[in-house]
Amino acid sequence: MKKTWLLGLGFFSISLTWALYNAFVPLFLDDYLKHAAMIGFMMTIDNYFAIVLQPWIGHRSDKTNTKYGRRMPYLLIGMPLGAIFATLIPLHTGFVTLILFMVLMNLSMSLFRAPTVALMPDITPEHLRTKANGVINFMGGIGSVLAFGIGSKLYGIGSYVPFVFAGIIMLASMFVLKAVIKEPAVLALEAGVKTEPKQPIRIKEQLDKTTVLILCAIFFWFVSYQGVEALFTLYGTKHLGMSDGEASFSLTFFSLAFLVFALPSGWLGAKFGKKAIISIGVSGLILIFGSLIFVESVLWLRVLLIIGGIFWACININSYPWVVATGREESIGTRTGIYYFVSSLAAITSPPLLGWLIDVFGYKALFISASLGMLCALMCLLGVSSERKSAGQGPEAKLPFAAE
Repeated sequence: MKKTWLLGLGFFSISLTWALYNAFVPLFLDDYLKHAAMIGFMMTIDNYFAIVLQPWIGHRSDKTNTKYGRRMPYLLIGMPLGAIFATLIPLHTGFVTLILFMVLMNLSMSLFRAPTVALMPDITPEHLRTKANGVINFMGGIGSVLAFGIGSKLYGIGSYVPFVFAGIIMLASMFVLKAVIKEPAVLALEAGVKTEPKQPIRIKEQLDKTTVLILCAIFFWFVSYQGVEALFTLYGTKHLGMSDGEASFSLTFFSLAFLVFALPSGWLGAKFGKKAIISIGVSGLILIFGSLIFVESVLWLRVLLIIGGIFWACININSYPWVVATGREESIGTRTGIYYFVSSLAAITSPPLLGWLIDVFGYKALFISASLGMLCALMCLLGVSSERKSAGQGPEAKLPFAAE
C-alpha cells in the first residue's frame, strides 16, 4: 500500500495540472475569443488527443521492453515535457503561441497518462486493485481540491505562478516514481529470471462481448456524469434562480462526497465484487438524478448531490479495475487506453447532446437525460453474466516480483 500511495503522486500531479488548466486557460482564451462556444471547443482538445493517442500509447506500452520497464519510459519523456509546456502557457505572447503551448501540453500529457494509470495493476494483485484505485483517485481528488484551494491565491501573485507550481509538482512526482516504483519486468530482469515471450496483443482481440458491454456501460454513465458536470451551473442559475457562486459551490458537494468515499468504495468492491458495487452506484444515480427533477430547494439539492457523489464513487473507483480484470495481464496498457478512449468520447459527446436536449425540452431535460443515460448503463451491466477474472488471477494470486 505504501507503493500505491506513492504511485498516487502521478495521478495527483495529473489532476492538479488539469484542474489549474481548466480553471485559468479559459481566462487566457477570453482575451482572443469572444464566443463561449469557441472557448468551450478549445477546452476539449485534451479529449481529442485522448481518443486518438491514449489507446495507441497504452497499446505500445504493453509491447515496450526497456531496462526502465514498460511504462516508465513514457513517464520519463511525457512528464518533463508536460511540465515545460504547462509553464509556458501563461507566458504566451499572442493567440498563436497560446494555442501552440496548449496543443503541445495536451500532447505531452497524453504520452504518459495511460502508462501512469496502467502502473497500478502492473504492481498490484487483482484482488487488491479496487482498493489501490481508490487510493489513486483519492490522491487525484486531493490534487484537484488543492488546485482550487490555492490556485486563486497563486494566480493573484501572477498568472504564471500556478503553472510553475504545477510543473514543479509534476517533475518532483516523476523523480519519486522513478526512484520508488519498480515494474515486475524490471525486477525479474534484475533477478536474472528469464521470461517467456508473450503473444502480441491486438486491440480487436480485447473487444469480446463482456468487455464491449462494460465499455458501453462506461460510455453511458460518463455521458450522464459529464453532461451534469458541464451544464449544472446553467441549470442552477437559469432553472433554480441561483447565483453563479451558489451553483458552482453546490457541485462541490458532489465532488467532495466522491473524494471522501473513494477509499471505502474500493474496499467494498474488493469485498463484494466490482459489478455488484457498480450496479448499486448506477441504480442509486438513476434515483438521484430522477429525484433532482422535482427539487427546488437548495438544501435538498445539496443533500442529494452528496448522496450522488457517494454513488458515483461506487461506479468510478471500480470500473477501471473491472475493465483490466476481464483481460490478460499483458493487455493492461491496451485496456487502459481503450477505457480512456470511451470516457473521452463520452466527454466530447455529452455536453453538446444534453445541451441540445435542454434547448428543445427545457432545463428539466438535463436530469431526465442523465437518469436515462444511467438506465442504459444499467441495462448493459445486466447483460454481463458474471464478473470474470483474468487468467491466473484470484484472491490468492500474486504478481511475480511485485512490490509489497
